[in-house]
Amino acid sequence: MTNRIIDHPVLGKLTNQTPVTFTFDGKLYEGFEGDTIASALLANGIRQLRVHEGTGAPRAIYCNIGHCFECRVTVNDAKIVRACMTPIQNDMVIESGKMQPAPFKASPEEWPRTYAEFEKMNDNHKEGVPHA
Repeated sequence: MTNRIIDHPVLGKLTNQTPVTFTFDGKLYEGFEGDTIASALLANGIRQLRVHEGTGAPRAIYCNIGHCFECRVTVNDAKIVRACMTPIQNDMVIESGKMQPAPFKASPEEWPRTYAEFEKMNDNHKEGVPHA
């Protein structure tokens, strides 16, 4: 861990830190007991936690107090976990957020503007009972 502050000007030296191992996107890392997922990742030089689901733009920690949800990751298969609020635990499996497939096969200019247009586009593709 190269980005961790171990001698803070106000808090002093960090001592008696218990190591915790975890994986992020399949790679093994080490943090300390008491770290959040976000602080453990930052200490390991990782800033990008996910990409925007639609555009693929990189996303990272923004508010670091749990309000904005920019730091959401998947933890042990649980989605939408805020990295800035969740304590790191031994053997945690963390995955970054990935780009999601487009909801329509058409380009954005061809997307339906109303539900009626959506229904018309998908008349031949209905399965089961239509939505009310």
